[in-house]
Amino acid sequence: MKDKTPTKPDDHDPFQASQEADWQNFRDHLTTTDKLGHRQWVYAKKPHGKWTQRRTWLSWLLIGIMFAGPFIKINGNPLLMMNIIERRFSILGQLFWPQDMVILAVAMLIFITGIIIFTTAFGRLWCGWTCPQTVMMEMVFRKLEYLIEGDSVEQRKLAAAPWTAGKLARKSFKLGIFFVLSFIIGNTLLAYIIGLDALIPIITDDPRQHVTGLVFMILFTLLFFAIFARFREQACTYICPYGRFQSAMLDENTMVVAYDHKRGEKRGRLQRDESLVRRIAGGHGDCIDCHQCVAVCPTGIDIRDGVQMECVHCTACIDACDTVMDKVGSPRGLIRYASLNSIEKGEAFCFTPRMKLYAVVLTGLIALFLTLVFTRSAVEAMFLRAPGSMFMQTTDGKIENLYLLKLVNKTMRDLPVELKLEDSDGQLEVMGEKNLLVPAGKLIETSVLIQLKPAALDGATKKLKVGVYSNGRRMQTVKTVFVGPRKSESEHEKENEHHDR
Repeated sequence: MKDKTPTKPDDHDPFQASQEADWQNFRDHLTTTDKLGHRQWVYAKKPHGKWTQRRTWLSWLLIGIMFAGPFIKINGNPLLMMNIIERRFSILGQLFWPQDMVILAVAMLIFITGIIIFTTAFGRLWCGWTCPQTVMMEMVFRKLEYLIEGDSVEQRKLAAAPWTAGKLARKSFKLGIFFVLSFIIGNTLLAYIIGLDALIPIITDDPRQHVTGLVFMILFTLLFFAIFARFREQACTYICPYGRFQSAMLDENTMVVAYDHKRGEKRGRLQRDESLVRRIAGGHGDCIDCHQCVAVCPTGIDIRDGVQMECVHCTACIDACDTVMDKVGSPRGLIRYASLNSIEKGEAFCFTPRMKLYAVVLTGLIALFLTLVFTRSAVEAMFLRAPGSMFMQTTDGKIENLYLLKLVNKTMRDLPVELKLEDSDGQLEVMGEKNLLVPAGKLIETSVLIQLKPAALDGATKKLKVGVYSNGRRMQTVKTVFVGPRKSESEHEKENEHHDR
């Protein structure tokens, strides 16, 4: 997307000239680092306004859902669980196994395509409104920081003050609360990975019995503590790749948090007793260069410089600017949600051909996902020859092959399972099991023995089809290979003569 470039400042104005130099060089460095690459801490001013209030309401809703998620179960399964260790996934109470990897891959494509469409139309709305890192940072950790250390001015004073008992107590108290919250968040994430039923024993039992779980619990806690206490906006600008590739998705019609440079330039300080008519006559725009939009920005950028990677569309600058506009008697919206074309040409938002193409792709992926979900078998069977086993020959001349059978029950109820040879005259026996029962949401393994008469073999191998039935209904057909002794030419001739007779 093209940058919204402000009008060139007046070269005869020293302040405006220095502003021009900053404007021309702002893309050469990050706002949170100095020329030597040292960290410059961002002390964001506490924002107020209608957009902040809307984000707060949505954030509390999302936080409630996030912490309640592990406790919500549908048909006995977690609302959401991504158990990579056991390769077991639960989405809206539906269990998915490695055999359903195609479904999970399509679901991931739907998620990515949805973000692409959303970003193409509305920019980084995800980052500012629904990203867990932004929500927790701005609506929990930073609000606690305001409560303990005060607003941005007080925070700067505290940081610059010498270390005293009072400063040490306030800093220690803040970091202690941050650590406790990071521990809670880390355990919540762990519950989404291994499930609440597996997490509770790790917390309540002897730690020596759950060393691996304890290690991950500590690692997650330290990770979130580092993000919220130290990295903060750097998690968005350095670590998260989304801001890096967003420029490939934005265009002139994308709705972004934008500064209306046509209305705001040229900038100039509001002089005492200066009227708006006099400002306009002097060639100044509505921007009074108060820097309130910069003061409230959690990533420390100046939105007036145009579209930037660091901007997460948190709308704090919109509220700050609207407040100033109310005070000086100018209309709101100097900073607002707008596209480049709406500012430059006054065009309304439109559904571009690229958005339509993305929408068609997304619709197709959703249709494919629903088809895969509603047509998937309730029982998934894997039928493999036992490793290292050869064929065996019984005393009555029959050929035997040993197989390994894995059965996954994807339903919420126990299922009786029966195996049948579909296209061959032979015997199939489940070893050690008279009535094969697969528990709900579980995987079982057993051995299967298949016997065929030598006459049923066309050669050294024969392709077999095994039907998997439950309650008289065929759930799946599994293909495998039966191995027998290699026949000589004379044996083939005898069999052919027998068939001819």
